[in-house]
Formats: sequence, structure tokens, C-alpha cells
Amino acid sequence: MESAVYLITGIQAAGKSTVAQALAQRLPRSAHVRGDTFRRFIIGGRTEMSPEPSAAALDQLRLRHALAAHTADGYTAAGFTAIVQDVVLGEFLPWTIERIKTRPLYVVVLAPTPTAVTAREAGRGKAAYDRFTVESLDEVLRTQTPRIGLWLDTSDLTVEQTVDQILERARPFDDGGDSARYHPIG
Repeated sequence: MESAVYLITGIQAAGKSTVAQALAQRLPRSAHVRGDTFRRFIIGGRTEMSPEPSAAALDQLRLRHALAAHTADGYTAAGFTAIVQDVVLGEFLPWTIERIKTRPLYVVVLAPTPTAVTAREAGRGKAAYDRFTVESLDEVLRTQTPRIGLWLDTSDLTVEQTVDQILERARPFDDGGDSARYHPIG
């Protein structure tokens, strides 16, 4: 299998970490790049995202996504498939895609219903929703995020079924100006 990058995104508690890890475990040479790690590397001066983000918060979000893209490219250059997982919504999705140089690049958007996300959040050991609500982030996902890549409603799918869908249905991102190419939710 040739090296590739899978960018897995969705709102908080959509299952990105779990799905990315399971996908990585299915591939013979893989690396799981957790975008949030780059946020946590900033100790002094870290500015968290909020519904009304400051310029500094947006700059740090761009830095986080750029570092994840660069790291993914580094892993693929060494012969690994990189699975990048982070909350990459709205205008940040095409912005981040532009920074990932490796091809093939597969973009996967996990889009479970808000009800499913709320149930998943209740069962987690960590609280992802302190500044945002499930509904507000879902609104950004569904109305402001370009329909790029494979969008999956994973509300009723297991992790293994989701990985199966990714491996069966994801298609390489097309750089040829066809950024509107997408697969409908389902």
C-alpha cells in the first residue's frame, strides 16, 4: 500500500479519535496524528477557541492545523500512511487541505446527528463542550463547512463499520479545481 494521508474531521465527540485509531490499526504502516496535541504544546500564551474567537485564537488554530499537515507529510515521506484527526470546520477545511502536500489525500467528515453526539458526550470521561454547544458546532459543520470528501452519518454505525465505510468509499481528494466534489451524507 502506498503512503497516503487521511484527514478525519467532525465536531467534538463525533468519534474522530476512536475512528482514526481504529483506521490506523487496520493499515500496515500508519501514524495517528492528533491535531489537538499541537494545541496542548502551547503552554505560555495559549488562547482557546470560543464562539467569538480572538485573532490570537484563530492564529493558533491555523498553526495547529499547519503543524498537523506538516507532520502528516513527514510521516508519509518516511513511508507511513498518516491519519490526521482534528476538528477542522468551515473555511479551515480547505485551508488545511491546501497545506497537506501528500497525495493521495482522503478527506472524511464524521457527521453523526446532534442527538447521537450528545449521547456520546454523556458517555465520555472528558467534557468537550464547555465553550460551545453540540448544536452550535453541528450548525457550523452542516452550513459553513464545504462538502469536500466523504461525509458519513455515523450515528448508527459502530467504529468498525465506520472504518469499513472509509476504506470502501473514500476517494482521493481531487486537486484539479474540483473542490466541490463530495459524497453525500449517508
